[in-house]
Amino acid sequence: MHRRVVVTGLGVCAPNGVDLETFAQSLKNGTSGIAFHQQLADLNFSCQIAGKPPLEEAHIQRYFSPLQLKGLNSSGIIYGVIAGTDAWKDAGLSYAPAATPDWDSGIIFGAGIFGVDKFKDSIYTVDSGNVRRLGSTAVVQVMASGVSVYLGSILGCGNQVTTNSSACSTGTEGILLAYDRIRSGKATRMLTGSTSDHGPYVWGGFDSMRILPTRYNTNPTAASRPMSATASGFVPGSGAGAMVLESLDSALERGARIYAEVLGGAVNNGGQRGGGTMTAPNSEAVQRCIVHALKNAGVENSDIDTINGHLTATSKDSEEISNWAVALDRSRKDFPYINSFKGVLGHCLAAAGSIEGVGAILQFREGQVFGNVNCNDLDPRITSIVDPSKIPQKTIAHSPEVLAKASFGFGDVNACVIFGAYNNEID
Repeated sequence: MHRRVVVTGLGVCAPNGVDLETFAQSLKNGTSGIAFHQQLADLNFSCQIAGKPPLEEAHIQRYFSPLQLKGLNSSGIIYGVIAGTDAWKDAGLSYAPAATPDWDSGIIFGAGIFGVDKFKDSIYTVDSGNVRRLGSTAVVQVMASGVSVYLGSILGCGNQVTTNSSACSTGTEGILLAYDRIRSGKATRMLTGSTSDHGPYVWGGFDSMRILPTRYNTNPTAASRPMSATASGFVPGSGAGAMVLESLDSALERGARIYAEVLGGAVNNGGQRGGGTMTAPNSEAVQRCIVHALKNAGVENSDIDTINGHLTATSKDSEEISNWAVALDRSRKDFPYINSFKGVLGHCLAAAGSIEGVGAILQFREGQVFGNVNCNDLDPRITSIVDPSKIPQKTIAHSPEVLAKASFGFGDVNACVIFGAYNNEID
């Protein structure tokens, strides 16, 4: 018999909030974390704005010992540890004792472009003949699984501890990997999330592709415009999001707060066929991912009342809306409420699904659908499918019952997870 899986803890380190409550208020109020970065201007970037968590050294020191901070030059690890440990504490869980791991708890924490600054430092150190000065943490800071291993050592998890990497869908995919492990009885609880480094070495490739907005360097908060007729490219971002998934039996036994239930989901790949490319989605694959997610979750098309989309503020936004309409067979005023948080976050790359997933779940707690920012001039290709009232410009009172969160990523990869309001009467 499959076990029910619920969300009992949330943590975030985002461009518009490095703790859960600040993040929640920023989403409610439409407060942006996108800013001008002089370093990008000095390096002749065309897009000189980005979303970066506003961390101060004193905040970082609350999560790391002086020894751990020595030689630490990986923003991805810093963001992931902050979000991950906050989610663990938010769930009311303690760290495993020094003598014995917690065999029932594991971690699936994703990463994308990772450890770039440390890798750069390592190259210079080795090339100058000072290999012995690399330090004992150089390897863990550049290996893909460095963030999950770091968190595993802090929390003392003895179940599976690993890292997934699927471009922009990494965080959403990780939720489903953790869900499957708990549902099948292989773990009692899993910390899942994803992280993305900041900086020119991460964002430079996108700038060179000319897919970032270039006209908003002096007006950064207006740059990221999901679903807008004047959308001109995504704004790069960084940070981490995390959540604790747990079997319902375990959550009830220890009296944990339950934010929402994970009902199911699906992942697939468009194979870069049928119009899909490295950077563009195969629409059939996107539609199939949504349809299979609903089937796996055991819900009907008509049950979905809220969508948190991928919606990157590019020309592909209208195509994503069309894919939702086809997959759900719903349009105009029958379409669910839909929002995108990228208007205030930017596109946080591998961390996008997890940060946005935390925001999506907070809507259950708040009984609200958070407003869309910078899309007062909705794309007419979108309004021909969806009634504008379903794309709220400001936060509205609406308690989601069944919410779909999707991420469609670089490489034609797709992931869609279905969350439900917790109802203990569901079989």
